[in-house]
Amino acid sequence: MSLSGEKAGETTELPSFWARVRDINNRFGAWFNRITPKGLYPRSLLIIVIPMVLLQSVVAFVFMERHYNMVTRRLSAAVSRDIAAVVGLYANLPQDRDGAIINRIARQDLQLAIDVLPAGPLPAQGSRDTVGRSDLIEVRVQMNGSVLRIFAPRSSAYASNTHIFLLWMVGTSLVLLAVAILFLRNQIRPIENLADAAEAFGKGRDVENFRPRGAREVRRAAVAFLEMKRRIERQIEQRTTMLAGVSHDMRTILTRFRLELAFLPEGPEVEALRKDVDELQGMLEAYLAFARGDPGEQAALADMSQVIEDLRANAERSGARARSSFMGPPLVQVKADSLRRCLGNLVANAVRYARTLEISGTRDARWLIVTVDDDGPGIPAEMREEVFRPFLRLDDARNQDAGGSGLGLSIARDIARASGGEIILGDSPLGGLRATVRLPV
Repeated sequence: MSLSGEKAGETTELPSFWARVRDINNRFGAWFNRITPKGLYPRSLLIIVIPMVLLQSVVAFVFMERHYNMVTRRLSAAVSRDIAAVVGLYANLPQDRDGAIINRIARQDLQLAIDVLPAGPLPAQGSRDTVGRSDLIEVRVQMNGSVLRIFAPRSSAYASNTHIFLLWMVGTSLVLLAVAILFLRNQIRPIENLADAAEAFGKGRDVENFRPRGAREVRRAAVAFLEMKRRIERQIEQRTTMLAGVSHDMRTILTRFRLELAFLPEGPEVEALRKDVDELQGMLEAYLAFARGDPGEQAALADMSQVIEDLRANAERSGARARSSFMGPPLVQVKADSLRRCLGNLVANAVRYARTLEISGTRDARWLIVTVDDDGPGIPAEMREEVFRPFLRLDDARNQDAGGSGLGLSIARDIARASGGEIILGDSPLGGLRATVRLPV
């Protein structure tokens, strides 16, 4: 029983241990993602720069700590042997008490300068056994009856060319880094151009002067994008042509109905038929508008503050109380007609079921956000995604007798998504529904 208990304890400890490891790993990954750049170009640059810096740091450390110290020890040992030879020669030449012969030999063969000083105590050793700007090394040796002062070049005892190595290392690294940056920039620019083209096409804007460039894989992706773009444009063109023909044929029939009704005597039945024809005309226009989608309008600068003010005025003409506001730079690159249609559907939907509206807009460096608040009955939270389905109308939250085809929200969302944005429904501070349009700028 005890063994089984120990095994059970081990099995319960292992998952908790690995859970802590995963938690630490996730936290480290989140922290690392926060401090590292998000762009492909700076990340690629870091991949090149960091190994180069680490490699040079290791090489410099090894050189300075091993090679430089080893060379310095060998040079110092050589100078020490030369000084010992001079001292030995001076001690064994009693006839050269003034050091003239030794000084001549030392200067010619050993690059040393010798002075013979009167006997006396040696000075205290300083932090450096050097003279002046450290070009010379001074060594004093106490002899019998005199002091032998020896000067040696500092370069003979210390490795003095370290700066040349560092200059070569840093200089070549800068050259290699500059070359790497140029080549890396040329390789990443086609990827950035492809991303810009895809983003512009996703926003419904025209993609101009885009050609496949760069590495083979990038060219394949660019060619695939252009093929996809041509297929989508061809499909939209075919659909638009078909809808234009359908619209012409059905409008011809509706016009014929109107003419036939005009020749009939007035009466309650004729008036009811006219209303049916008008309703059928409105439904046909709504269906065609939903199916037609984006008619190919090009984005241009529009004054969003004026657009919102026009929406407020239209809401008041429809009998609602409306307020409007806008914050930020008003000029925005959008498809103005499509956006008016999108926001107009949201405002019309609010006017149909509410008495008070508030239309507000904000624009920052990345997004244009327009909200339409009302004090109507609202839409239940579980149905706020369902209402964007075509032809869907709610019985509980909305008045079924108010008319409409059930396509207003579907058309509005299609327009927003065609521009790379989205529409989100939520609770309004006024007590009803809030519709938020969020578009990239």
